[in-house]
Amino acid sequence: MLVESILSALFAGLVAIGATVAIERLGGKIGGVLGSMPTTIIPASIGFWYGSANSAVFQTAVFAVPTGMMVNALFLFSWRLFPPLLPPLKLWKRLLLMTVISLLIWSGFAYLFVLLIEQMSDLIFLLGCVSFALMMVFSVVACLKNPPAPKGNRSVRTLVLLSRGGLAAVAIGFSVWMASIGIPVLAGMASVFPAIFLTTMVSVWLSQGEAVQAGAVGGMMLGSGSVSVYALVVGFAIPAYGVAMGSFLGWLIAILSISLPAIYFLRR
Repeated sequence: MLVESILSALFAGLVAIGATVAIERLGGKIGGVLGSMPTTIIPASIGFWYGSANSAVFQTAVFAVPTGMMVNALFLFSWRLFPPLLPPLKLWKRLLLMTVISLLIWSGFAYLFVLLIEQMSDLIFLLGCVSFALMMVFSVVACLKNPPAPKGNRSVRTLVLLSRGGLAAVAIGFSVWMASIGIPVLAGMASVFPAIFLTTMVSVWLSQGEAVQAGAVGGMMLGSGSVSVYALVVGFAIPAYGVAMGSFLGWLIAILSISLPAIYFLRR
């Protein structure tokens, strides 16, 4: 079980670094969508499958993901809502305060939704579908009033990139380990801990300014719907077709149904 956790974590860290660079290179809107495509969830789902005792445990873990992604949408939106309300402090103090606020929001809602999922364990797939639908409506509304989303014009240090990958790796490795010891609901929530979102918001704020990170919020919210679609699909596809084909089908359906339409929508 430890091997699956380590391998999933390493792969997640690598894809996290590449995915989040898109926001700074392509601008907040389109980069936000590309940066939130199904990446780290792929090694997480594979780790869930090999680490779970049976397919029921696996499905519980992946079907909890859409609810976690809805919590992430609230986390992301806080990075647009609260910065203008912060007092005029120094850069690091404003950033630290914003980080604490956003993590408190994520933790509070994550706790409430874990309790809800545990009470509705027999309807977890339905709850995942409802969570996905609500998140998409919220995301579209957020994109309709998206602030300007300029491209970043400063280089990002290697240490910052490594920190993104490291946080994502820890979150995914920890979630796979939890699934392997029989706590799939918490594993599903941990797999979507906003490690990439948080490190992206912080590092983009520091390196490019508040405007770039604020402009990326809408695109990231909308694009992250593809993670929910992937999770809902692979819950059935991996047990039916195996890891390789099931993961590919989940990724393909997620890209075609969410990521590409989201890019078209934001360009329009």
